[in-house]
Amino acid sequence: MDQRAFRSGESASDPIRGSGDIRIECIWRGPAELGECPIWDERRQRLFWIDSLQCRIWCCDASGRDLHHWQLPEVIGSIGLREDGGFVAGLASGFALVDLASGDEARIERIGDPEPDLADTRLNDGKVDRQGRFWCGSMNRDFAEPNASLYRLEETLSWQKVDSGITVSNGLAFSLDGATLYFSDSRVDRSYRYDLDQQSGALSNRRTFIDTGSYRGRIDGATVDARGNYWGALFEGGAIGCFSPQGDLLQHIGLPVTCPTMCAFGGERMNVLYVTSATFSLDREKLAREPQAGGLFAIHGLNAKGIPEPRFKGVPRGRGN
Repeated sequence: MDQRAFRSGESASDPIRGSGDIRIECIWRGPAELGECPIWDERRQRLFWIDSLQCRIWCCDASGRDLHHWQLPEVIGSIGLREDGGFVAGLASGFALVDLASGDEARIERIGDPEPDLADTRLNDGKVDRQGRFWCGSMNRDFAEPNASLYRLEETLSWQKVDSGITVSNGLAFSLDGATLYFSDSRVDRSYRYDLDQQSGALSNRRTFIDTGSYRGRIDGATVDARGNYWGALFEGGAIGCFSPQGDLLQHIGLPVTCPTMCAFGGERMNVLYVTSATFSLDREKLAREPQAGGLFAIHGLNAKGIPEPRFKGVPRGRGN
């Protein structure tokens, strides 16, 4: 396993970079076609992530060792931890509950498709909020039309559409107090903030959070740290950006790959930032220049920590729902 260390700044194009103490290592070479959705399970002390287009869920320990993967029958857009174990997921065919069997095949309980009449969309980025609901947005498969939407999956396994007119849903995260939802339509270089009523789940007061037209790349997957700062993977920008709750750029960390996709804090002390990446949009020339494209990275020395991910409270229908 290649664990070549990479110092921030070696291939960053922006003048704003992390400190010299930051160390980046590739802990899994893959390559993933579309690595996404890293999530640290503090109960099991394991990192999980997906290769969306290869229809797989992967896991490893904090250092990238003890690898295992499970195959799914279709493209998977996102996963969230479940309170009773397993995952809630956004699949190409809709919402599902996923359990990881002892073999190499995941067990799927399908919940439903929120967009049965749209052949050119599928579910994409998703995250569990502080109240245990799963938020997941869809995307236009060809990145061509704003006919995707954002949904909220309840504990009862019913869902509600909460916004629409989206091309590619990304960047989902929640403020520390749970009263703000962050969201990105990554095909319009714009991220938004919504006010979130924590009891009802209603959204209001959508306004611009980050205009990524000012930066190279656009926000893909994201997370919030223990200070409330927002960390976003800058897809096609070769970097991670850390932004204040007001949207100001605080830190820019160059990566050895052009297409990071999502980041999440984990490790025993929750102070390692794990980053997935993709190869699907790179031609042969770019792939030759980026031998670690599609890999999983661990960033150390950020002087930042995450918080444990909330868990979805819904359970399979055969177990009490």
